[in-house]
Amino acid sequence: MDKFVHRANLERFRRLLAQTTDEERRRQLERLIAEEEAKDDLPSKQER
Repeated sequence: MDKFVHRANLERFRRLLAQTTDEERRRQLERLIAEEEAKDDLPSKQER
């Protein structure tokens, strides 16, 4: 379930980033994307 939410968040943030021209909103979305991508580097709950 966590992986599904993670992928859905990335897709949504990237879609919104492609649609917006507001610089403040773009920075916010870029930060959210970076945070979600950083989760790829974290070990899953099962690996701990």
